[in-house]
Amino acid sequence: MTDPATRSAKRALRREMIARREALADRADAAQRAAAAFPLAGPAPAFVSAYHPMGAELDPGPLLARFVAAGARVLLPVVVEKGGLLVFREAGDPAGYALDLAGLLAPSSSAQARRPDLLLVPLLAFDRFGGRLGYGGGYYDRTLAALRADGPRPLAVGLAFAAQEVDRAPVDALDQPLDAILTETGYRVLA
Repeated sequence: MTDPATRSAKRALRREMIARREALADRADAAQRAAAAFPLAGPAPAFVSAYHPMGAELDPGPLLARFVAAGARVLLPVVVEKGGLLVFREAGDPAGYALDLAGLLAPSSSAQARRPDLLLVPLLAFDRFGGRLGYGGGYYDRTLAALRADGPRPLAVGLAFAAQEVDRAPVDALDQPLDAILTETGYRVLA
């Protein structure tokens, strides 16, 4: 359970970071630079989970194009149960997408569910220690914990603008750390 001070700090930082991100110019250019900065050497991961950008999130599209060109298959997260784990379904024709329980467009239940080898994780803030501030639903934290506890450990890469970095993200025991961060200024493995 999150203590009240951490909960309050998270709320305040979410508001600040949404405003900071929305004020950024050249978001499309930043997405292209981030994609070019990812060290894609050797074979691509078999399954890469991405997301549809909401609001002013960094668009993973240019990076996904690199992964697909290298042979990866794209998965999208789907909320099938409130408070549950994300299910990762193969992306296909968006015309067949439906709203999931979180109200986001996602592949329907007829799409194949897969285990991602690499997750591109959306976020509002991150720090150099792997701390990540999300939107508060806990879906990525619960899902990363389950994936890390069962089977090969997937790589969790936060995708963000460099301006979203903070000295220390407010985290608690349930928050799962990122393995790396990718911004328009480069790729960093996090401690």
